[in-house]
Formats: sequence, structure tokens, C-alpha cells
Amino acid sequence: MLQLKYLRENKETAIEALKKRNFKGAELINQLLELDESRRKTQTDLDQQLSEANNLAKEIGKIFKSGAADKVSALKERSTELKSSSKELQENLQEIEIQLRALRLQIPNIPQELVTSGISEEDNIETERAGKIPVLSEDAMPHWELAKKYDLIDFELGSKITGAGFPVYKGKGARLQRALINYFLDKNTAAGYQETQVPHLVNELSGYGTGQLPDKEGQMYHVTGDDLYLIPTAEVPLTNIFRDEILEEKELPICLTGYTPCFRREAGSYGSHVRGLNRLHQFDKVEIVRLETPQRSSEALKEMVDHVRDILIELEMPYRVLRLCGGDLGFTSALTYDFELFSTAQDKWLEISSVSTFEGFQSERLRLRYKSKDGSKHLVHTLNGSALALPRVLAGILENCQTSDGIKIPKVLVPYTGFDLIS
Repeated sequence: MLQLKYLRENKETAIEALKKRNFKGAELINQLLELDESRRKTQTDLDQQLSEANNLAKEIGKIFKSGAADKVSALKERSTELKSSSKELQENLQEIEIQLRALRLQIPNIPQELVTSGISEEDNIETERAGKIPVLSEDAMPHWELAKKYDLIDFELGSKITGAGFPVYKGKGARLQRALINYFLDKNTAAGYQETQVPHLVNELSGYGTGQLPDKEGQMYHVTGDDLYLIPTAEVPLTNIFRDEILEEKELPICLTGYTPCFRREAGSYGSHVRGLNRLHQFDKVEIVRLETPQRSSEALKEMVDHVRDILIELEMPYRVLRLCGGDLGFTSALTYDFELFSTAQDKWLEISSVSTFEGFQSERLRLRYKSKDGSKHLVHTLNGSALALPRVLAGILENCQTSDGIKIPKVLVPYTGFDLIS
């Protein structure tokens, strides 16, 4: 959430910046600030009445001690009035706080200056392109056909067991999947990220903390009996480790990595763009998360982008980097870079990673702060990125590395797979 202090002091700047997202929030922000003013006035009135009631109690106590009990009737009557009115003010304040939170949850993060205006992914800015796109034979296959030919992934069996979007990996397909997970984790830990295993279900507070709730409520699987949610990404439990914490500045940065399955109830559609591994309801992903001071967060984002780039260079995959426009930016993000690899067999770019900074937006929801050396408290800046999401990386390897002899495994993965060719 955006801090109320920031909105009070930068209302017009915030309204203008949110236009990049095509978010017309002037009326909402004005309503929010009016409610905030009412909250502050109510709080002031309540504080004054509680102070008066406290002073009256002390005065009544002194009079009783002096033996002049007959003089307290008027004071006791005023004390009763204050008790009743302060209770009403407290109830009003609680209701205002509920309304304030509901309004604040509707306002997305402020985009950074680098973010350009735009409506959709068509308006994203390509900032980099590298890697050699292979030239395949005319009979080259998309990954779902290769998976069937070499008995690597069974999509029909997954549909039988669960439903569409839940594939079954088999034999060398399962081994390649595990190899990618281990390779990503090793790369991340070598770069200073601490490997952390986290729960795959989270409570409602965790969903609100990182911004999946209420924004993406319809995309999350909800276990209604226990009121828990299956995670859409390891970002949620990893970041929520620090919910309601006050860290010391010397503890930062905190860098974590974790492998988890991810679950997403995305609306179903048909066509090649969602075939095979292109869009799943359950998939594996290795995530990186960082907690930084505001002074270091921009450099940290660059380091994360560089890290994902290095992985793709080692995998010898053709890739490009996009800086997302305002219309394609996630609700909680201030700046996001997407990585896409090129699938030659499908003749299209496939998104495989998003690297984002949320600045203090998540921390305000998480009540996550750090104490600086002078004792003052500040919002921690949170960042996260996929390093990497597996389905489309696996699809890219199958499609781009296919030869007449079979599928050649990228050299960096051979120590993890134990084989260099799927045939």
C-alpha cells in the first residue's frame, strides 16, 4: 500500500503518475484523504477526551482522599459522559480504519520514472536482445509433440489425474526438470542467496502482505475448509517470513532463494499460445527475493537482472529483456523487467522471468521496517524475480535444441542430467 503521509504530501504527483497505468484515481485518492482527515480529527478528539477522563479520575481520587466525597458528584457525571462519548469515538475510529484500508487496497503502486505509459504488452519497451536463434529443419516440432515423441511429458495423463494444465513429467523429462531446479538453486546460492524451503500454502494475511489479495483472489486456489491459499509463487511465503518485523539496518540486504511448485487458476483459453507447457495451473519455479534499504534497491534490481541474464547465457538460449509499460505493470510493482526466450519451433517469444522492485509498497502492507543507525524507522524495499520459471525454459530447450539425432542438452546442464542427448 501507499503510505498515507506520501499521498497527503504528494497527491497531485501520485494522481499524475498513476495515469501511466491508465488508473484514474483522482476521485478515489480524494475520498481517501478526506476519510484520513476525518480519522485524524476523530483520533484527536478521542485523545483529548481520554486525557480529560484520566485527569478527572485523578481529581476524583484526590477529593475522596481528602474526605470531601460530597463534592465529586459533578465530576463523576462528567466522567460518565466522557466514557460514553469516548466509546462512540473509538467505534467510529474503528469503522473509519476499516474503510481506509479498503480504499488503500484499491490503489496500485506508483510507477518509477523509467516506466512509460501504455495500454498492454504491445507497448512494452525492449531494452536488450541477445543469443543466437537456431535455424531448425522444416520438420521441427513444437515441444508438446517432442514430449510425446520422446515420452518426456504426458499431458493427457495429467488431465486424467487432475485436469488440463497439470502435466506428468516422465523419465528423462522428469530428470531434465529436476536438473533445471538444481542448476537454478546452485546458481542462486553461489550468488549469495540463501536457499529456503517454505510452505506451499499460506494464510490470508500472507496473501494480503505481498499483494496477491485482494487483487488476484480469483487466480489463487483457495482451500476453503482451512481458509488457506495455494501459493502462486514462492515470493509470497519467502517475503512473509518478515511480516510484522523491525529489522536492524546491519541485517540488510537479505537475499533468499526457494524452489516451490506454483498454482494459478488462470482463465482457460484455447490455441497454440496455451498448448503444452505454455500455460499451466501447476508448474515449478525457483524464485529470488531481496530485502534492501531504499538507497540500495535500484542497484539490487540491476544485480538481479544481471543474474538472470547470466543464467540464460549459460543455457545458450536466445533471449530479450522488456521493460514493462504502465498498462502491463503488476499492481504492486514500481518497475518490472520481463525476460523472454525465443521458441524457434513456435516462432514466438515466451516469458520466463519477471524481475521487479516494489519499493516500500509491500512493506507497508507487511508492516515491515528497519531501524537505521540513528534509531529512525523506515520501510524496507522488497524485490523479487524468477530465476527461473521452468515450464517455458524446458519448452525452449526441447524446441531450440532439437536435431536430427535428438535433443541436445545444454552443456551447463549435463552434470545435472547425467546425459547429453535425448533420443
